This record gives sequence, C-alpha cells and structure tokens, in this order.
Amino acid sequence: MDLTAARLDRISPSQTIAISTKARALKAAGKDIISLSAGEPDFDTPDTIKKAAMQAIAAGETKYTDVAGTPALRRAIAERFRTDSGLDYTWDEVIVSNGGKQIIYNAMVATINPGDEAIIPAPCWVSYPDIVSLAEGTPVIVPCSVENGFKLQPAELEAAITPRTRWLLLNSPNNPTGAAYSAEEMRGLCDVLLRHPNVWILTDDIYNKLVYDGFRAPTVVEVEPRLRDRTITMNGVSKAYAMTGWRIGYSAAPVQMTRAMNKLQSQSTSGPCSISQAAAVEALTGPQDFIGIMVSTYQARRDLVVSMLNEATGLHCPVPEGAFYVFPSLVGCLGKTSAGGTLIDTDEAFVTALLDEEGVAAVHGSAFMFAGHFRISYATDTDSLREACLRIQRFCAGLR
Repeated sequence: MDLTAARLDRISPSQTIAISTKARALKAAGKDIISLSAGEPDFDTPDTIKKAAMQAIAAGETKYTDVAGTPALRRAIAERFRTDSGLDYTWDEVIVSNGGKQIIYNAMVATINPGDEAIIPAPCWVSYPDIVSLAEGTPVIVPCSVENGFKLQPAELEAAITPRTRWLLLNSPNNPTGAAYSAEEMRGLCDVLLRHPNVWILTDDIYNKLVYDGFRAPTVVEVEPRLRDRTITMNGVSKAYAMTGWRIGYSAAPVQMTRAMNKLQSQSTSGPCSISQAAAVEALTGPQDFIGIMVSTYQARRDLVVSMLNEATGLHCPVPEGAFYVFPSLVGCLGKTSAGGTLIDTDEAFVTALLDEEGVAAVHGSAFMFAGHFRISYATDTDSLREACLRIQRFCAGLR
C-alpha cells in the first residue's frame, strides 16, 4: 500500500525553496555563499508595525479570530484597495489567509473540477502550475517571449482559451521577470476576457508597490470594472511591508467567491495569527513612507545588477519594471564547459555549477516554466550584489 495519495504525485517540492535550502546548508558548512535565490526583502519590518504587534499581545489579542480575518483588518484591506486602486469592495468581500499562497490555493481548490483549465503565462511563479494540478485542474502554460517583454499578448490569450478554461492567473509585476503590464497592455487582455464570460481572473498583485522609473502597475478591475464579478484581486503585506514571516495574504472578490474560499479555509487552517493580523492593520493604515525608501533602494540595486550582468560573457539581462528580480538569458553560455569541468547544457546545470564553483545561489529558468534563463533576487545588500555579479562575470568568462 502506497504511503501517499496519488494527488501528491502531481506536484513537486518548490524548487526555489530547495535551492535556498542548499545554499543555507553550504553556508552552514563554512562555504562562502551569496544567496540570491529567495524572494524575500532584506529590510526589517518597520518599528511601527512591530509595536502594533506587541501592543496586541499586551492587550490580550491572542485568541482565535474569524476564519476570514478580523473585521478591523478586512476593513483596512478594503480601504487600502480603495486608496491605491480605486476599487470599491466591502469588508465582507475580503478574506485574509496565511500568506498569499493560501489565497491562490483556496481559490483553485474551491472552484476547479477535474479537467478544468487554468491559463498561466510563463515565465511564472513556481507554485501556480502545482496548485492547479493539486486541485485536479490542467495548467495551460502560455510562453511569453522576451521580445514582448515576457508579457502575455491578447492574441495569445485568445488562442489559449477553450470551453474548459476556468481561470487566468495573472501576476504583475511578475515573479520571476519583474515585468509589469501598463494600463494599455492590461486593456488589451481585458478586451479578450470580456468576450469570454466563463473565464475567471486571479490577479496576483503582491509586488504592485515595488515599481520603478515612475511606472505604475494597474490591476485588472481598475482597468475594466466590468470584470469585477469574476475577478479575485490578491495582495499581501509580505513584499511591500517586509513582513514575509508574518504570513498574511488577502484578497477581495464577489461575496459568493469569498464565502467559498472561507468555507474551505474553515476546514483547513482556520484564521491567520491574531498578532500578525493586528500588525497588518498598522501596516495598511499607518505611515507608508517606508515603501518609497525601499523602492528607491531596490531601483538602485536593479540598475547595478542589470548593468553588471550585461557585461558578463554570454548573458543578456532585460530591465524589469518592478518586483525585485532580474531574469537574464544564458543562451550564450549553453554548450560550453565551466572552469570546474561541468558541461552547461541546461539552465539548471548553469546555476548548479555557479553555486558549486563560485558560491552564488540563483534559480534556473526551467523552474519558472521558461528554459534558457535564470532568476536573481536583488533583495539583498549592495555590496553582496556587486560581489555576486563579479563572481558571475568570472564564471561566464571561464566557460570554454
């Protein structure tokens, strides 16, 4: 008798987590490792948010909360959507979960029947296809070319829609590329979706505050309010407020959808941590100037990394509009052998040799359903980034 259920065979462990774990193990063993594999801000959570959490503990706010989150946090989320994007949601259309990933999981498991399809533009976050598969759906991966800025084109969306299409999962700014849709680009996708009333949209906006050069990343319902009745707008406090470990994600959607997700959550994790929710209220309603400081720092780091990677032999690194990742092409390195004797025949071979020979941890593009590239997170200090890029340049120069 098999120990695990067949559904577990449909998914793989997160490859980004696996690489980060290997990098930590090498560092613990005394190796000189610079890890650029994790999607986590290196900034500390602002003190005002920490104080709110401590005040909640002192006030005895340590009990179970409503499954969907405290009314105070759900109201704060609704107001933040209104302030940031002009979206008009009531607090009972909002649900709070244990991180953004649970929002996506809840939505897919609550709505997908066997054989239903979910369109996923690639490159994509590693968890999207596996979550759809775990829900017994079919991930439909649509490659988005470098020439189009890694962005889904309206004609590509139209061609991917079938009678079985249930969802479009859209992530802007994108992980792993940092690509973000302008209002005009989003408009083209919305026009296609208006012609297909049975397709729902989950828009993952977790990086929407981390944009550069004056760019603004609009969300779907903001661009096309007529899609409100079949859109889940997802966000969280992890990236913009440097609160990854607090585990708070949230979404707004038509009340029937939010109730379905709440029903599922009630029989899985129940509500998120009460202390984290109190901290998130402060994050969303308190001072926001911290975000501008963080964005300015990230932009300077982005510019440094893009410049240095484009000086490396065999690499080409586009300039991303947002998030804190770059996704350079390594096609010019394929077919060569590293100084340590490794044949670089795949992007995974490239990042493995880079870690083993130069102590730089990155994530191969195949993990994001897009071969021939690799992802670097520049959410780390500038000195480490500069040293890592010098090591990458040396590694590429040593390929023969």
